[in-house]
Amino acid sequence: MSEGVVDGDWEYRPLRLPAGVSRRTATTQLTIHAEFAGWELSRTLLFGDGSRKVWLRRKRTADSLPGVIT
Repeated sequence: MSEGVVDGDWEYRPLRLPAGVSRRTATTQLTIHAEFAGWELSRTLLFGDGSRKVWLRRKRTADSLPGVIT
């Protein structure tokens, strides 16, 4: 997975799924990201070759905000 982007209160991370990945496998992979890392699906783009680009997002926590003392 490539580096994410921080935008306000949200953290975004792109994920590229190759053409050979079935819908069921993609769903399982995204479910794992959601269940164990707190990501949710933000956007999906399906390309003509069958590959997918998915953007995941999650709320930033106080631990990841710069300058916040907890």
